[in-house]
Amino acid sequence: MFELSLMCPEGRIEEISEALDALDALSVSVEDADAQTDAEKALFGEPGMPPPKDGWQRSRVVALFASEAAATEARALLTVQDFFDGCHVLGIAAVPDQDWVRLTQSQFAPVEITPDFWIVPTWHELPAQAVRSIRLDPGLAFGTGTHPTTRMCLRWIARQGALAPAGNALGRVLDYGCGSGILAIGAAKFGAIDVDAVDIDPAAVESTAQNAAANAVQLRTGLPDQASGQYQTVLANILATPLRVLAPLLCNHVAPGGSLVLAGILERQAHELKEAYAPWLALEVADTEDGWILMTARR
Repeated sequence: MFELSLMCPEGRIEEISEALDALDALSVSVEDADAQTDAEKALFGEPGMPPPKDGWQRSRVVALFASEAAATEARALLTVQDFFDGCHVLGIAAVPDQDWVRLTQSQFAPVEITPDFWIVPTWHELPAQAVRSIRLDPGLAFGTGTHPTTRMCLRWIARQGALAPAGNALGRVLDYGCGSGILAIGAAKFGAIDVDAVDIDPAAVESTAQNAAANAVQLRTGLPDQASGQYQTVLANILATPLRVLAPLLCNHVAPGGSLVLAGILERQAHELKEAYAPWLALEVADTEDGWILMTARR
């Protein structure tokens, strides 16, 4: 494979990227040309939301092509276009062959949730201290245990499970916006025997069902209308904006004496979430990690 590298100003990124895609680039990546220098500019946006700008003041655009001829043809076609004004070619270079599967796998190691509870990719040996574990590989759905929001939810589940090691402290469980199903699987691993995992994304529902089977736990999976009645534990690891919208729905699913557990919330968003849920439940911050918080309430 060969990569074509370009230097482009901010205003040209979208047109150049679309043109490279039309020229059958296998992939197109954009990075700050001034990264690791005093001129570096971060593009901050709320996680899961589009960044406030399409690109940096100067961006390095790298397109991957199957052959040197394809990269050379793309360069020739691009440089004569009006929208190439202000851009210039950095070069064409061969990309060394690598074992991409092994390289990707090397980036994912077992994740410690508690000293005896771990998330472990299928290609890794279980840590010796892992009394409980979830086998989970990176996939299309969100939730592999590497993000602080997921870890905080799983820590909460583990703490509740430890309160009744011989029983079912979690009761009936709803994982709303289940992604990979990791929270629902975690709840089942800690004794929950009646677990619903729902998501608006059919791919997430399918991923959850597959991951549950791989971990030998029983879940009911489906779209959000699958959730019915009240639950002793309601988990929702989404983002602050949809959590605000879902406040009445999620609160109505919490049974008397039950717990609501919310994640995907930045520290600065705590007050607005408390206000959104105040008509139904009193949210409090239960955990923090890397600027993210876990908020919980009990009916």
